This record gives sequence, C-alpha cells and structure tokens, in this order.
Amino acid sequence: MGTAERKEREKQQRKLDIVEASEKVFLTKGFENTTMDDIAEQAELSKGTLYLYFKSKEELYSEIIKKGEKILTDLFKEAVNTNENGLCKVKNIGEAFIKFYNEYQEFHEAILLGHSKTHIQDDEKKCEDCKDGKVESNQVFVEAIEEGIKDGSIRSDVDPLKTSLLLWAQSMGVMQMIQHQAIFLKETCNTSSEELLEHFFIYTYNALKA
Repeated sequence: MGTAERKEREKQQRKLDIVEASEKVFLTKGFENTTMDDIAEQAELSKGTLYLYFKSKEELYSEIIKKGEKILTDLFKEAVNTNENGLCKVKNIGEAFIKFYNEYQEFHEAILLGHSKTHIQDDEKKCEDCKDGKVESNQVFVEAIEEGIKDGSIRSDVDPLKTSLLLWAQSMGVMQMIQHQAIFLKETCNTSSEELLEHFFIYTYNALKA
C-alpha cells in the first residue's frame, strides 16, 4: 500500500470515528443541546481537527440521518422479500416501519428532525444523501403497491406514489399518537395502543384491497 493510499484510508477511518462519536452525543443529548465541542470531546480530538472533516453539527447530523435511512430501507427490502402478493407486502412494510419506530426510535426521531426546515435549512447540501435514502425506501413501498395492482390484490385505481406517501404520513401519525396519547386513548377512548394499531392495519388493508 502506497503512502497516499494509506493516508486516505486513515482519513476515511477518522471520519467514521467522528460520526460514531457524534452519534453517541446526538442520541444522548439531542440535536439542540449538542455542540461541536461535545463531539470533539467524545471523539478525543481538538475542535480544530474536527472542523477539518465536518464544517458543522448539521453536516454531522446528516450522517446520522443517512444511517437511519439505510436501516429503514433494509427493513423494507427484507419485508418484501417474500412470495406473497403485493397487498401482503404492503402490510409487511407497515409492520417493518413499526419495528423501526420501536427498535430504532432515536434514528426515527433524527430523521424527522433532520428533514425539518427549522433545523437544517441553512445547510447547502440539504442532507442530499439522506434524501436519496428516503427515495430508496419509498421506492420499495411504491413497487409493492404496483405489484399488488398487477397481481390483482390491490385496487387498480390506486396511485402508487401518492398512496405510499399518504400511508407513510398516516403511519407516523398513528405511532406518534400511540407514543404521546396512550393515556388519553385508554381512559377517554377506551382503546389501547395495540387495538388502535391493529385497527389501522385492518383499515389500510381493506382500503387497498381489490
């Protein structure tokens, strides 16, 4: 290995180490309360060295979002890797999203925060890599719906792209209600979180079914 190649490998490893350190800080303190000083301390680097690799905490946060998007996309791909019809694959994707929300909640929150204009609107890159990941995960959704239309399990008048976006939004809304309004659901509506989630799946299934 030549000197230039070795230095490049060391540079890439240093970037990975910084991202890993920033992940620990962000997921512990949150975006607003994290500073570049915090990240430099966690990475055991001077702040000057940190700025050689990343110009802002927004740029570092985009790497966390990118990782979360990859996890979600992989879960979606696993969900559709079956011999079931398109409608069942859409249901599997919904369950995969619930799994992501429950098991990777910090990344779920990072994705929501990171795509908010309020927090990263000044970053020139606008998290382009993260957006690519979002498109990829949504494309898996779209293709499952298209497959369902083709095999006759999903209504032919459904628009795959618009439907995938609506289901994405509805799923996030339901999960946030379950997370923040569980007591209200139980005491006022006499409905458990599990019952609401089950009804959501039944409602969606019947709405799409041919």
